[in-house]
Amino acid sequence: MTSTSLRRPLVRLATLCGVVGALAAPLAAADDLPRGHYLLPEEGDLIGEVYTVEADEEDTLIDIGHEHGIGFNAITRANPDISIWYPGEGTEVTIPAQFILPDAPRNGIVVNVAEMRLYYYPPAKEGEPRTVQTYPIAVGRMDWKTPLGSTTITQMVKNPSWYPPASIRREHAEAGDPLPGVVPPGPDNPMGTRKMRLGIPGYLIHGTNKPEGVGMRVTHGCIRMLPDDVENLFDQVAVGTPVRLVNEPLKLGWSDEHLYVQAYPYLDEEEGAPIEDMTAAIEEVEAAVKDKDYDVDFARLRSAMETPSGLPVAMQTTTPAEPKPLPGSLYDHIELIADEPALLGQVSHEG
Repeated sequence: MTSTSLRRPLVRLATLCGVVGALAAPLAAADDLPRGHYLLPEEGDLIGEVYTVEADEEDTLIDIGHEHGIGFNAITRANPDISIWYPGEGTEVTIPAQFILPDAPRNGIVVNVAEMRLYYYPPAKEGEPRTVQTYPIAVGRMDWKTPLGSTTITQMVKNPSWYPPASIRREHAEAGDPLPGVVPPGPDNPMGTRKMRLGIPGYLIHGTNKPEGVGMRVTHGCIRMLPDDVENLFDQVAVGTPVRLVNEPLKLGWSDEHLYVQAYPYLDEEEGAPIEDMTAAIEEVEAAVKDKDYDVDFARLRSAMETPSGLPVAMQTTTPAEPKPLPGSLYDHIELIADEPALLGQVSHEG
């Protein structure tokens, strides 16, 4: 996987590059799509690309992320050595805009809480290819978790008023920041300009007047979107649109006969022991390549799990020449990870 440095003296140019696992669709058609919109691959699970842009003098890392549809945690994780508030003119910034589609039906809205992203699969018009849109979101903080499960949009409101629930008013009062009973539409309304009520009581998809928090765990359980993104989504969906809320910190997907994994940090309250997480990851990869002639580089898998970058990582061994014979069962892999990590690069899937 490679990235491309994009030169833009006045505006950023986002051009498709030869990223391994790029969309299996005509490039000319992909060029016509807006930012965050992708042709849905006829086969496979990978969309988008990883690329780089150059920062302008006035840019913040958050600004650059938002311009390219990337939330706070994702853009800072992809650029750990760059200042959030002053990247500096000419600094190359990595845009982690390549995604494995979540393991969920490809219709309606799918929210992956661990990834802090929303995917929307609009119905295709006759004669046109199917597409998918993806947007960064904010989700519930540790003490106000975003719920999981299947639901629908039950209400849609433009320029909503906000009626803070008693629990939130109490929390603000205890912090010395009392809230009124109702906040009218306008710049002080934390719901922004659009809200979509879900069938799960008390939970919404809505905009925000604090876009810098998108891509973080900062809400009281609702799904918060950037202002332009929520208005774009609002104009396309309707009451009854299915919504699936999933938690997939590890996604697996295929593209051009290559298996990729994409790992995100586990939600704090759901972290397991490292060996348990690795066991589960190996089981998923083993199941994905079952009955396939496919050499898995388990060292790459371990690295992806230990340092979840949010970037898709190919699992195929690149130099499989005459490895030492090693046991091929799941538990042998686990033992190697625990006791002999230096040997991990020699392990290949034996079926």
